[in-house]
Amino acid sequence: MNDSNSSRSTLPHHLAPAPALSRRELIGLLRKATAAAASAAPLYAQASTDSSDELIYMSATKLAGLIRARKVSALEAVNAYIERQIQVNDLMNAVVMNSYARARKEARELDAMAARGEFKGALHGVPMTIKDSLDTEGVISTGATYGRQQYKPGKDATVVARVRAAGAILLGKTNTPEFTLGGLGGISTASNLLYGSSHNPYDLTRSTAGSSGGAGAIVAAGGAAFDIGSDWGGSIRGPSHNNGIAGIKPTSVRVPRTGHIVDYGGIFDLWQQLGPMTRRVEDLMLITPIISGPDFRDASCAPVPWADPRKVDLKKLKVAFCADNGGTGRQATDEDTKKTVRQAAKWLEGATLSVKEDAPLAVLEDLRAARSALTSGDGWAFYKRLADKWHTVNFSPQRKEAMGKATPISSAAMVEAWEQHDLAKSRMLEWMKNYDVFICPTAGKPAQPIDQEGAGGGGGSSPGGGWPYTGVFNSTGWPSVVVRCGSSADGKLPIGLQVVAAPWREDLCLAVAAFLEQQSGGWKRPPI
Repeated sequence: MNDSNSSRSTLPHHLAPAPALSRRELIGLLRKATAAAASAAPLYAQASTDSSDELIYMSATKLAGLIRARKVSALEAVNAYIERQIQVNDLMNAVVMNSYARARKEARELDAMAARGEFKGALHGVPMTIKDSLDTEGVISTGATYGRQQYKPGKDATVVARVRAAGAILLGKTNTPEFTLGGLGGISTASNLLYGSSHNPYDLTRSTAGSSGGAGAIVAAGGAAFDIGSDWGGSIRGPSHNNGIAGIKPTSVRVPRTGHIVDYGGIFDLWQQLGPMTRRVEDLMLITPIISGPDFRDASCAPVPWADPRKVDLKKLKVAFCADNGGTGRQATDEDTKKTVRQAAKWLEGATLSVKEDAPLAVLEDLRAARSALTSGDGWAFYKRLADKWHTVNFSPQRKEAMGKATPISSAAMVEAWEQHDLAKSRMLEWMKNYDVFICPTAGKPAQPIDQEGAGGGGGSSPGGGWPYTGVFNSTGWPSVVVRCGSSADGKLPIGLQVVAAPWREDLCLAVAAFLEQQSGGWKRPPI
């Protein structure tokens, strides 16, 4: 496949497997690379800069350190987060399935370990939620579709298994649109036929964005220390923007997709990326290396070493920024969002080598057009195959309507679109050679009303939505971090910006995002 080949061509030459290696030797090297990434994580757990002193609002990094120091017990942390979920979830409808009894049992076991001076890993005792599209062993995982309404997986998704192995404790599953690909309310909000709509903790009439909308809302409201979302076109970044938290879409194929309801393979393979969603950027630094690296199921996953963001010298970075790429339709990017981008650029002027307003607008448009042709090229037959796989007959009427209107294109046209897609990816890399990071909006507006025709505001393709800002970086596969940098004019709704870098340079994204968080204050406690 062209996409797979072009993705592999971005690997540094020293990572290419030597032709003389046997299969066993190669697997051994891959396992070492994965272990090295995971072993780096505890280093980050010792360096929290979070000043929060309430259990449910402090960073996962700080909480893990307190548990390790035995100043807080895992059971205390679990009970505090459960109490918060009970307090707010009837209003937000963010957590759709809980596992409280198991969480308390695991917390007691981890506290017994800690009493012996033993710790499971960097996340020992830290409570989390997980997006309902990811398999969780023994806990109902619906993917928001009727065919899986009572489905209990026999094993965890790879990313879930890895954070649990590091000591994290699952409290429940968070709401998402059906198959994470749209439905009631479109992809712009977390809504489905099984569980209904989730609500934004900063304004309960507003969208959480999608598709990791329940995840974004509950993390923002202090109901979980972190969540893991999936991102096919903005589904981590849109909810991070709408709900005022931090989120990362890592480089394509850094994190295995095994156990996600839309996992790997096929023409869209490299668009799907998984990543953590947290209140603080330091937690993205802690969790992303834990979930990264091959699992020997996702065949595209690459064994690329993790670079420490804390070693990045901002003074050496060249920054490009764009306040409006002109791609959000009739309702252009609003003034509050543009003001936030320009303020971020101002902050960076004194901290980096250079800051320049620049964007490859023509290439972005070509990439968007090619992706659009590929997405609908089979007339959404891939979505119907998902429904058939899980024996779902009654799926979202909006998706049925869209599928009914879609006309498949010829195989020749599909291949041509694929070629144009890869050509645009190459042109994007050529442009990025002039810069280290790129700053831009996540969406054209803050969170929009849920009950509004074509409500956008983060991850949506509707006017004012985020798709023209986010989807392009699924196509390129570049890493992107969202961090709250501003607010709407009335101060009520968060505005998150994207920090984007070339493939495998999450360290640059995270270092710049951490700086912007320091300047802006980042996440702020919602009124709920």
